Amino acid sequence: MAKYDLVIKGGTIIDGLQTPRYRSDIGVKDGKIVAISGSIPASDATRVIEAAGKIVAPGVVDLHTHYDSQLFWDPWCTMSGWHGVTSVVIGNCGFGFAPCKPEDRERTMLSLTRNEAVPLATMKEGMPFDWVTFREYLESVERTPKGVNVMSFVPLSPIYGYVVGIDEAKKRPATDEELQQMCDLVVEGMEVGGCGISLQIAPLGVQTDYDGTPMVTDTISERDLTAFCRAMGSTGRGISQLTGTLESAEFMARESGQPAIWNALMAEGALNQHGGARMTPKAAIERLKVLNEDEGVRVYAQAQTINFASQFTLEEYNLADMIPCWKEACMGTVAEKLVKFADPERRKAMKDMHELRGGLFGSGYVMDRIKVAWIPLDVPNGLELQKEYEGFSIGEIAEREGKHPIDAFLDVALAGQLGTGFETEMIRTKPEHMKEIIDCATGLPGISDGGAHTKFVTTGRFPTDLLGVWSRDHNLLSLETAHWRLSAYPAQAAGLKGRGYLAEGMAADIIVYDPETLTALPQERLWDYPANEWRLVQKARGYNYIIVNGEITFIDGECTQATPGKLLRHGAG
Repeated sequence: MAKYDLVIKGGTIIDGLQTPRYRSDIGVKDGKIVAISGSIPASDATRVIEAAGKIVAPGVVDLHTHYDSQLFWDPWCTMSGWHGVTSVVIGNCGFGFAPCKPEDRERTMLSLTRNEAVPLATMKEGMPFDWVTFREYLESVERTPKGVNVMSFVPLSPIYGYVVGIDEAKKRPATDEELQQMCDLVVEGMEVGGCGISLQIAPLGVQTDYDGTPMVTDTISERDLTAFCRAMGSTGRGISQLTGTLESAEFMARESGQPAIWNALMAEGALNQHGGARMTPKAAIERLKVLNEDEGVRVYAQAQTINFASQFTLEEYNLADMIPCWKEACMGTVAEKLVKFADPERRKAMKDMHELRGGLFGSGYVMDRIKVAWIPLDVPNGLELQKEYEGFSIGEIAEREGKHPIDAFLDVALAGQLGTGFETEMIRTKPEHMKEIIDCATGLPGISDGGAHTKFVTTGRFPTDLLGVWSRDHNLLSLETAHWRLSAYPAQAAGLKGRGYLAEGMAADIIVYDPETLTALPQERLWDYPANEWRLVQKARGYNYIIVNGEITFIDGECTQATPGKLLRHGAG
């Protein structure tokens, strides 16, 4: 019998602990790293990876994902699985599917159709929904084949739904008895392996419910929030995750006595698809420094570290909900939206907003430079429309047809029955602004949003961008620091034991890559979701091997079909 299941020979090891890089071999047995030595004989291994000239590093820990449903039909949680991620954390922003009574399943799924833009038909077809309690949900995740490791927050929205009812909880405060029951569910969720509580407290219009109303936690009272934080804190462990203000994250850390992760730290000039930051980067970083260093309040900042571009249609778009005139027009059925987008009065409001704020939806996307990426062939005159519009910018079309850019944009969308695809240019953050974010002492690169907004954005490529764009191309940080921030630091923050760095006795979650060729490939559409739904993705080039628990899941971007991933229960080794 071979001494090792796998030996990685001759690679340059960056261990994730900011140790200076060195060349050595790694021996793996039974899913663990059992030897790191410069002289492991190839004959001692069942399989050998020749890694000379490659970087050997710990797999990436992706703390902010929404793979709560996708993991049931996509074991590798792509896009994350393509970009070196070996462990994901789900249940972010308070969104999830457990606990959930059988009669509330469709209502629970409906909430995810708008705030995270997961198609309803896909969830219905792709999820087993063989659970009621959070414990049973984790058991379902555990028995589902996985190509990555999965840990989960205890999301608060489904707890409100289970005890009070989603819609009822928006109308009235929870009774004392209901609040106690919900706190008991938080403790129960922690006891079965949840890593903490999560919620969204956002202004009206950011990631709304399917009907345009706030998510149930958006209007949470201080009484309820205090009770939930103290319930988690009573377990003596855990971390809270918040999409909201830094002040609210600080409150949660104080009340729970446990760390908090705040979303999000944004570079100056970066695009935030959720409506923009309330603090300047400098102010946020300074406050984080005071909290952590002076006041002993542990608050991490999930940092957006990618350049931003998207493709989208108006058929299901939800990332303009901060702007009332766009939100109103983007709600409803396709038939209703066709009428709204043709209405001159609504268009006037959109033009006024365009002139006031600039860009599309008041974002950094310059309207004139947005291109028509595709027009469906199955619409009337589809072939002729493709020839007339595909590949042209809105500015070119508006000039050619003598129209206001908003009219040109909406007319092309209507011609494609809202299935017209638009492509934005890349909004590139200035390196000096990105360095400020990357250097933040408590910053955790990420916000992949993996599993969410899959028809619009491809932020799951963040590990590849940090290693390729910001480390190699712009020299903003060393690879030693980059891998620490991508792996060991987030693992430590989330309490993910036995993962995040390379050492004897650690889980063999390992990536082997070519630092010179590592890059994200162009955006493309894949029709690989249940119910024949499509998604926008970016694959990667340069990852030679991705290894999870000692088994190879990807070789040069091709999936091996191996599913060695595990459910990671917080508090367990």
